[in-house]
Amino acid sequence: MSNTENGETSSNTIFKYSQNGNILTAIYSGGKIKSGHLIGLVNEKGEIDMRYHQVNEEGILMTGICHSIPEILPNGKIRLNETWQWTSGDLSKGESVIEEV
Repeated sequence: MSNTENGETSSNTIFKYSQNGNILTAIYSGGKIKSGHLIGLVNEKGEIDMRYHQVNEEGILMTGICHSIPEILPNGKIRLNETWQWTSGDLSKGESVIEEV
């Protein structure tokens, strides 16, 4: 897992994804995040357009948007290459890479 400095997810953040048709949802927590949820739409290329909201360890509600491009690794696991932007706080942008364990 990697993330730009202005992000809150880390290798201690655990995501539990579920997909029904082209709708992707997840709950997540760990590291700087007490509780988070996301919802997204998967397009015909497998790319994900999502929105997320989370409460961080400081008790602040944060929201954002993310575009994720999945990659299948040689071991069959999934890596998500993401570009995102906060829609709360400082509205900054960032990039992260999340891998299935």
